Amino acid sequence: MSKNSYKASLRHLQIELVKLQNYLISNELKLLVIFEGRDAAGKDGVIKRIVEHLSPRETRVVALGKPSDQELKSWYFQRYVAHLPKAQEMVLMNRSWYNRAGVERVMGFCTDAQYQRFMSSVVEFEALLSKSGIQVIKYYLDIGKDEQKKRLQDRRDDPLKQWKISPIDASAQAHWRDYSEARNAMLLQTHSAACPWTVVNANNKKRARLAVIRHLLQQVESPVRVFDYVEPNPEVIFTFEQKHLHDGLIAK
Repeated sequence: MSKNSYKASLRHLQIELVKLQNYLISNELKLLVIFEGRDAAGKDGVIKRIVEHLSPRETRVVALGKPSDQELKSWYFQRYVAHLPKAQEMVLMNRSWYNRAGVERVMGFCTDAQYQRFMSSVVEFEALLSKSGIQVIKYYLDIGKDEQKKRLQDRRDDPLKQWKISPIDASAQAHWRDYSEARNAMLLQTHSAACPWTVVNANNKKRARLAVIRHLLQQVESPVRVFDYVEPNPEVIFTFEQKHLHDGLIAK
């Protein structure tokens, strides 16, 4: 994709996002968008392009750090509940309660009992959110092992990306298979009719960003659309199905 083509497509889609936000505000809707994925999969970049021209009063990006000692002793979902969208708001979570199914599981930051308790309750928790009027959209950004290695190295070399470096980065490649197994279990057990998973092949950052925005715009019914969307490429973004763990659409 050429730079000019990408910029033109992104501008059209960002205009539509502004219209979508006006619709959310005028109808007092609540939208929660969750972004999960491999380290260096491009979550920050996708979120940045979504919120770039949206109203900061009705848009919030949530990226929680390490839980405090008090939070560790509380109900696991409690610290996330405080950040759920209110009427007229769009909240984008850069990682979410699914930390427990991913990094906490792989790195041993939670016990087996805590993990199992989470996996057995998260679908019900999200169903309650949906019933309360919060629309939940879940994206998993997936990349290949070689692409992740390249991006992690670029992150270390770029002085403007030093804030992205974390101790967990060093384990991303070493625990690649462990993360794959944790991802597969998460997708299989937490994909539901109320809150399905949408998987994004993020090996190409530009195509992934455009695909996510196109998909997001289609998820909220709105009469304010003024042009026909190009359907997202089904090899770039698709609803999770178990067969995709074996057909090559999801990195092993």
